Amino acid sequence: MINEQNCTMLCDFYQLTMGNGYYKTKYAQRIEYFDLFFRRIPDGGGYAVCAGLEQVIKYIEGLRFSGEDIDFLRSKGIFDEGFLDYMRDFRFEGDIYAVPEGTPVFPYEPLVTVRAPAIQAQLIETMLLLLINHQSLIATKASRIVRAAQGRGVSEFGSRRAQGASGAVLGARAAYIGGCTGTACVIADELYNVPATGTMAHSWVQMFDTELEAFEEYCRIYPNSTTLLVDTYNVLKSGVPNAIKAFDNVLKPIGARPKGIRLDSGDIAYLSVEARKMLDEAGYPDCKIVASNSLDEHIITDLLSQGAKIDLFGVGERLITASSEPVFGGVYKLAATEENGVITPKIKISENVAKITNPHYKKLYRLYDKKTGKAQADLLCVHDEVIDDSKPIEIFDPDFTWKRKTLTDFTAKELQVPVFIGGKCVYRSPDIKDIRSRCAQQLGTLWESVLRFENPHRYYVDLSQKLWDIRHGLLSNGGRG
Repeated sequence: MINEQNCTMLCDFYQLTMGNGYYKTKYAQRIEYFDLFFRRIPDGGGYAVCAGLEQVIKYIEGLRFSGEDIDFLRSKGIFDEGFLDYMRDFRFEGDIYAVPEGTPVFPYEPLVTVRAPAIQAQLIETMLLLLINHQSLIATKASRIVRAAQGRGVSEFGSRRAQGASGAVLGARAAYIGGCTGTACVIADELYNVPATGTMAHSWVQMFDTELEAFEEYCRIYPNSTTLLVDTYNVLKSGVPNAIKAFDNVLKPIGARPKGIRLDSGDIAYLSVEARKMLDEAGYPDCKIVASNSLDEHIITDLLSQGAKIDLFGVGERLITASSEPVFGGVYKLAATEENGVITPKIKISENVAKITNPHYKKLYRLYDKKTGKAQADLLCVHDEVIDDSKPIEIFDPDFTWKRKTLTDFTAKELQVPVFIGGKCVYRSPDIKDIRSRCAQQLGTLWESVLRFENPHRYYVDLSQKLWDIRHGLLSNGGRG
């Protein structure tokens, strides 16, 4: 979904067969509440980063079935003509609430809540999951890699290894939200204002008769942004020495300074240390060293622990594909129905306890300690509950209910915001730089124990007493209220 492509037909076939079934029953206009949430944080991490909402908005606003779409559905021979007429005039008329992009999120929290007539709520399932799952996965991976870099810049380099065009473009957008400084993907800059950067390939160096000639010509063309790739032949015997000669011969006489050199192979830790010595001795201590070559958060952590002298990282395939765990695992589940203004909670029960859902139309609060500003826990409540943060509140582990804690000096902030009301968009997507800043600021409210890579502390998502009682009652009655 790179441009304003109509993705109305990008849905699972059962969404249409169920829609047709709803149309032929009394449930066609019944209001349903669906939650989009995930069950497990990728890579065994302590948090995830929510992303993709801007594309959800564009998708909802563009929902239209063309005449060709209707003809195709008719050719299947199973859809009622009345249902096809309904789909011909289809417009989303429901409400959507969502957690803003760039927010750290945790398992079982509703990232998106949909309140809409049954056919409409069901139809949008696939695209909502596709958009939120993909970008949240990449934003989460990017956040881990950026944290591993310990303040050094990270650029996303993975377009050519992405799973398709949308994977490359929206992946670059999500990586920027997660903290990357830019991307190699030009169209991501054109469409989403993700800063595009780049230097040269090995083919540039190979094209010239000598490495020095290639470097000097590049310096002449880009004197104010020179970064040279120094590992085409031999980093320490020719690459760095020739880079220094090019800097001396071309840049120094015109008063320009090189931006950097890039290492893309070999023992990067050792090579960076030696290259740093050579650059410093030649009078270029301000020349940055950029490293690439199948990096991820673990390799970056190891490189820095070995004393590597790297200033910037270019991360490709393992970021854009989240190769260590390439599925976010978000699901879209019915939480309640509404008839004549009466909301009835619904629950899915499974022998797999992890697949049991939290019922009802809910609110999501984050509770911050006033003294430290740190997030202490999140609290899922029934929609009509209001947290009064001027009074103490007792929270408890929803699985081990004897684990209880009373919070006193705290601030409660509701996480979801209205996005669509009655089919009309009421939310203005922030500038992507503001989303990226929000992500960094919000991550700063999490304790370091939650942020660590190995065995992170579990961040609690608790249920209010009222919601826990409703859930427990439904479980006790086999899912029936």
